[in-house]
Amino acid sequence: MNTPDYIVVGGGSAGCAITHRLIKAGKKVVLLEDGPEDDSLFIHMPATFVRVIGSKRSVVYESEPQPEANGRKTYVPQGRTLGGGSSLNAMLYVRGQPQDYNNWEQQGCTGWGWDNVLAAFKRSESHMRLSNEYHGTEGPLKVSDPRHRHPLSLAFIKAAQETGIPHNDDFNGEKQEGVGFYHTTTFDGRRGSTAATYLAAVKDSPNLTIKTGSYVSRVLFDTSNKATGVELIDKKTGALSQISVKEEVILSAGALSTPKILMLSGIGPQQHLQEHGIKVIKDAPQVGQNYQDHLEVSIYGRVNDPISLLGNDQGLKAIANGAQWLLTKTGLLTSNVVESGLFVDTSGCGRPDIQFHVIPTLMGDVDREPIEGHGISLNPCFLRPKSRGFAKLRSANPLDSMIFESGALKEQDDVDTLVRGLKLARKILRAPSLAAMVDHELLPSRQAEISDAELEQHVRQFAKTVYHPVGTCRMGSDDAAVVDPTLKVNGVSGLRVCDASVMPALVSGNTNAPTIMIGERCAEFILGLDACSNQPSAARGAA
Repeated sequence: MNTPDYIVVGGGSAGCAITHRLIKAGKKVVLLEDGPEDDSLFIHMPATFVRVIGSKRSVVYESEPQPEANGRKTYVPQGRTLGGGSSLNAMLYVRGQPQDYNNWEQQGCTGWGWDNVLAAFKRSESHMRLSNEYHGTEGPLKVSDPRHRHPLSLAFIKAAQETGIPHNDDFNGEKQEGVGFYHTTTFDGRRGSTAATYLAAVKDSPNLTIKTGSYVSRVLFDTSNKATGVELIDKKTGALSQISVKEEVILSAGALSTPKILMLSGIGPQQHLQEHGIKVIKDAPQVGQNYQDHLEVSIYGRVNDPISLLGNDQGLKAIANGAQWLLTKTGLLTSNVVESGLFVDTSGCGRPDIQFHVIPTLMGDVDREPIEGHGISLNPCFLRPKSRGFAKLRSANPLDSMIFESGALKEQDDVDTLVRGLKLARKILRAPSLAAMVDHELLPSRQAEISDAELEQHVRQFAKTVYHPVGTCRMGSDDAAVVDPTLKVNGVSGLRVCDASVMPALVSGNTNAPTIMIGERCAEFILGLDACSNQPSAARGAA
């Protein structure tokens, strides 16, 4: 193929966004994705995303046993298809809190304060209903209200208000605190992944080459430490091939793959690389460190009537639901499942520290079967974890898994926050609107009064990730930072990182929208765009 201007490694949330902007600017791009195309019907039906997790279109990262989580392993599913996580997540459109980004800036991420990132959020967004100082209407990313609202989701919203939590129609508006329905990355009853929005708008461009099934083993450098291309490995045969690049390689492989590629390329902790016989290009001790993730823990309620989601994917119900979606794009399959939730301050810190994901069925996970029967799951999640983990190479073989320590529940503050969240969840479950539909609590206890010690044990036994890994290629202005505030990898040239791994700290909410925003910011830096428009800074100034 002709040598492209840019190679984007990873066709996920940020990878599709940066590819879109580069193509629109007239650049030649090769987009490399390890997984297959996003051509599964279960991706595009919003409610069926659980069928994609664990399939060939996802990869499930498995940690070492974590002592503070009762010796359990952490399982972190990530997208392995065009659209990445945006093709298999629950489609929640949540940006976080302004303080998150102002804190990034205070930590050395110059130009990443709230005003800067808000402009990128608005530029990316096409909201179906809202057009104001917080929302955009002309961007590639479709954001809408959910078409389906389950009665248990609505009962939760009422019950939370009965405990004193205010209603909030827009978690991305003037304030985040409150209870309500989430806005979702959906449109016309379909999932609005970055593959279905950003990438779809440019996929037919002659300047774009999309190569799925392409596993990148390392970045190639010349003698001046400038990235000159990438090496790919055929997983079946082990055969190697290379693609050269004119301008830059952009790593958008995610927080558990991007640091692996960097280390295999010779950018990482010097001693660690030398132990595996890897030539050191740049001693970068922070690569793979600073791992963070959101954890949540469920309480389960048994409902009086068989109204939960259980059974809707079987027999005649499944046929009827599928036919309704195919013919009209309405009905149950337009639901993102996690329809409702809340943000609340349980510590008195002045900003929400807990988020709820509410699921109108008894939820299982990658490593556990759901409880049998009909019910509801209330899932408090801490927003700003203090625990940290890391990932490092197991060997120099690109096909070997990483050694992954998630650090789950390592800090007592994280456990205490989840205990407070459980207390609130149990209170909401017993508020009138839910009490009218829920017969009793299944876990952690049918008894109304239980000790903090029992709740802590429930946390350590059942807390799970919300699939929001970040931080392993920390951005900053200090010498130890992996990337600078323009996302360039320190110590080399022609290489950037554009994914959630650059976040110095987790945002207070779901990470898909912020990761797309990072893709938008990367385009600003590469193309010299004004933060508030798609025009070059100089041209806009002259105008």
